[in-house]
Amino acid sequence: MRLSKLGGKEIVNLNDGGRLGVIADSDLVIDEQSGKILSLLVPDKKNQFALFASKSEIEIPWSSIRKIGNDMIIIDMDENEISARKYTL
Repeated sequence: MRLSKLGGKEIVNLNDGGRLGVIADSDLVIDEQSGKILSLLVPDKKNQFALFASKSEIEIPWSSIRKIGNDMIIIDMDENEISARKYTL
C-alpha cells in the first residue's frame, strides 16, 4: 500500500471504539534501512483545547494495527498501553 492511500483515514481503537485521530494529522516513524513503517505518532486529542498545555502524542506500533479499510484504520491497544506510549512535546 502506498503512503498516499493512508491519508485521511480515521484511526479507531478496537478495544473501546474510541477515535484517536486522522492519519493526515499524524506522523510516521520509518526505518531508514528497510523503508518499513515502525509506528504512527498521533496527536493526543484530549489536550487539544487547552491553551497553555504542552502537546502530547501517542505512539501506535505498526504491529497494533489490525485492519486498514477504505475509511479507517483499526488498532488494538488497551488504555494502559496507550497511556504508556504517550509522549509530551
